Amino acid sequence: MSEDRPEDLPGAASGAVSEETSGDPSGEVRPRRRQARGERRIAQLLQAAANVFCANGYTAASTNAIAREAHVSPGTLYQYFPNKEAIAIELGERLLHEMREAHGQAFTPENLSLPLPELLDAVVDPMIEFNCQNPAFLALMQGSEVPGRIAEEHDALHVSLLARVQEVLAHYAPGLPAADRVRVADMAFATFKGGVGLVLAAPEGPERDATIVELKTVLLRYLTPVTEGAYAVPPVTTTRNR
Repeated sequence: MSEDRPEDLPGAASGAVSEETSGDPSGEVRPRRRQARGERRIAQLLQAAANVFCANGYTAASTNAIAREAHVSPGTLYQYFPNKEAIAIELGERLLHEMREAHGQAFTPENLSLPLPELLDAVVDPMIEFNCQNPAFLALMQGSEVPGRIAEEHDALHVSLLARVQEVLAHYAPGLPAADRVRVADMAFATFKGGVGLVLAAPEGPERDATIVELKTVLLRYLTPVTEGAYAVPPVTTTRNR
C-alpha cells in the first residue's frame, strides 16, 4: 500500500495540532480548546512511531505503519504531523530533552566526591535506565536518514557529554595530560555506548542486570589505572634527583 500524502487528505495539518472551530451568531470563528485531547493523541502517535522505529529502523518506517501501530487512520495522523520527518523531529526532541535530564542527574558536583566505583553507579545507572525505557532513542539516532535537525542536536549532546567525562577525569586524575584525557574520555564513552547495545539486547531480568554489571566492571578496570596515577605526568628530573 502506498503511503498517503498530506496534500491528498482533507484537513491535513502542517505539523501543529489542529483545532476545530465553531461559529457564533456574529459569524466570528472561535477555536474549541482541545489541547489535552490533542496532547494525548500526539503522545499516542509518538509512542507508535517509537515502536515502529525500534522494529524497522527510521529509514524503513512509514507513516502508514505508524498509523496502523497507533490504530488510527493515515488521515488522523496527518492532522498532527505532515510526514515521517516531522514525527521523528518531535520524538527526537522529546527524547533528547529526557536524555539531558538523565545527564543532569548523573554529572553532579556531589557525585565527584564519591569513590570511582560509586561514581560509575551514579553516572551509568540513570543513563542505562533512560536507554532501557526509551529504546527508540538509539534506533532513531542511528538511522542513516535521520533528519538533520535531530542529528545536529544529538551531535551537540554527544560533544557536551564527552566534555563532562573529561571534567570527571580532570577531577580524579588532575595530572593526566590533556591529550590523554581526551583519548581516555573517547574510549570510555565508546565502551559505554557499545555496552548499552548489549544491555538492550539482553532479556530483562537477571541477564540484563548481569550485563550492566559487566559494563561497569569493564569501565572500572579501564579507568582505575588512570585515576591511580598510571597516566600521571612524570616528575621533572633535576640535578638533585640524579
